[in-house]
Amino acid sequence: MADQSVTPRLIPDLWSRVDKVALTGALIVAVLAISDSSAVVPTLQETADHWLGTLPFILFAVFAIGVMKATGSERLLDGVFEGRETRMIILGALAGGLSPFCSCQVIPFVAALLAAGAPLSAVMAFWLASPLMDPAMFSITAGGIGWDFAVAKTVAAVGLGVFGGLTVKLMANSPVFADPLRVQPKIGGCCGSKKLTLNWRFWEESDRRGIFARTTWENFVFLGKWLLLAYLLQSLMIAYVPAELISTVIGGDGLGPILLGALVGAPAYLNGYAAVPLIAGLMEQGMSPGAAMSFMIAGGVSCIPAAVAVWALVKPRVFAAYLGLALSGAVIAGIVWGVVA
Repeated sequence: MADQSVTPRLIPDLWSRVDKVALTGALIVAVLAISDSSAVVPTLQETADHWLGTLPFILFAVFAIGVMKATGSERLLDGVFEGRETRMIILGALAGGLSPFCSCQVIPFVAALLAAGAPLSAVMAFWLASPLMDPAMFSITAGGIGWDFAVAKTVAAVGLGVFGGLTVKLMANSPVFADPLRVQPKIGGCCGSKKLTLNWRFWEESDRRGIFARTTWENFVFLGKWLLLAYLLQSLMIAYVPAELISTVIGGDGLGPILLGALVGAPAYLNGYAAVPLIAGLMEQGMSPGAAMSFMIAGGVSCIPAAVAVWALVKPRVFAAYLGLALSGAVIAGIVWGVVA
């Protein structure tokens, strides 16, 4: 008699192996082919042109990540969370805004910091800044939106970290931040937490060469597929979403578009790299610079990987404070950028 349990196990196993990003792109193209077949080739050509235009930035980004991982330069962060609390907050925000940590790597790193007794204020500064900017994100943002926006977002990331860290420090004795940790935090993530000793001449060791090659390729595939999907969505948005609608809803000056950008960005944001082309397309359609910045900041901090990292380690009231600080900082960043841009 055939094993009837094979089929139920086979379907979830096959589904887990499917690349969801590639599948989403294929389904979008299939729907477009059914609904407007004449638009398929022009849309794919426009998507490819945008992606190839960003390719130099992708290559620079993945090369930089590969070098950082292979050299063990993450070790440079070891001394950040030592010393006076205000100094730790500032350095934590700088480290979060400039380091190559992905959202899942933050979980074991922050868990170790909290277990070692690092103040929540400094950890919060790192937490808030970390999802917003890293070398790869800066490169992709500069290529997709512009160097001025990339620099401004970096400043906003560090500023949000400092703002959040100082707020937690001032409210450290309040009921919100008293006893902030879960009893048994879940520590894990998709990335290994082991750090290498620092060695800038990584090519001299076979293990480090392997880390460089593997990290570079994995990040190239990750960035490449997400940006392909994003540029596909951008092409469709420009073609089918009226510019007048964008201009009416999130265009123009004032606080309204900035607030809306933050409120929409928080739940709608899925991936920081994919958000760059989408925001670029929205800005072409009339999205205000302040709304674009608030969307990017609020969405980056509250995206699922970053939010899960916080939820796994702290109690719900601290998690709510994290989201509140993210939204407040996003609105402030949007207002400032709306005036400066």
